[in-house]
Amino acid sequence: MAPDSWFSTYDSTCQIAQEIAEKIQQRNKYERNGENTTKLTVTIRALLQKLKEKIALLKDLLLRAVSTHQITQLEGDRRQNLLDDLVTRERLLLTSFKNEGAEPDLIRSSLMTGGAKRGVPNPWLFEEPEETRGLGFDEIREQQQKIIQEQDAGLDALSSIISRQKQMGQEIGNELNEQNEIIDDLANLVENTDEKLRTETRRVNLVDRKSTSCGMIVVTLLLLVAIVVVAVWPTD
Repeated sequence: MAPDSWFSTYDSTCQIAQEIAEKIQQRNKYERNGENTTKLTVTIRALLQKLKEKIALLKDLLLRAVSTHQITQLEGDRRQNLLDDLVTRERLLLTSFKNEGAEPDLIRSSLMTGGAKRGVPNPWLFEEPEETRGLGFDEIREQQQKIIQEQDAGLDALSSIISRQKQMGQEIGNELNEQNEIIDDLANLVENTDEKLRTETRRVNLVDRKSTSCGMIVVTLLLLVAIVVVAVWPTD
C-alpha cells in the first residue's frame, strides 16, 4: 500500500512543533540565566515559518483529498480535527515565543509537560476517535482503504441498479413507440374506411334517385299506352 502523504506530512509537522517548543524552553532558560539568545531566536523564527508552511500544505492536501473523494467524509473530518489542533499549537507557540498574553512559564508548562496540573489543558493531547485509538498510521490507512472499498462496492451496486432502471426505461420507451405506431395505423385505417363509407353512401343515394325517376317514367308510359288503347279500340 502506498504511503499516505498527508500523514507523513502531519507527522513531520508535529515534530517541528515539538522542536519549536523545546527551543523556546531552552531560550527562556538562557534568558533567565542572562545568556545570549540571538541564535536561538533566529532558529525558532525559521522553524515557526516552516511550521506555518507545513500547516498550509496539510490544508491543501486535505482539501484536495476531500474534493476528489480520495477519503471518506468521516476521515476528512478526523483529519480536519487534527489540523485544527495543529493550528492551535502554532498559535500557542507564537504566543510563547513573543511572550504575549500569558506568563512564559505557564505556556511552557502547557506545551511540554501537562498544563492540566496548573489548570491549562495540554495542547499536545487530543481526543482521538474510539475507532482509531491505539492504531498506527499503517493500520489507520488500511482501515481507511477498507472503508473506501466498501463505499466503492456500494457505488458499483448503485450503478448496476441505475443501469438496469435505464434499460427498463428504454424498453418501455420502445414499447410505447410501437404502440403509438399501431395506434397511428388504426387511425389511418379508420379514416380510410370512413371515407369509403361516405363514397358508397353517395353512390347508393344516386342510384336510389335514379331508380325513383325511372319508375315514374315507366308509370307515365303505361298510362299513355292505356289512353291510346282506349281511344282507338272500337266500341260496340
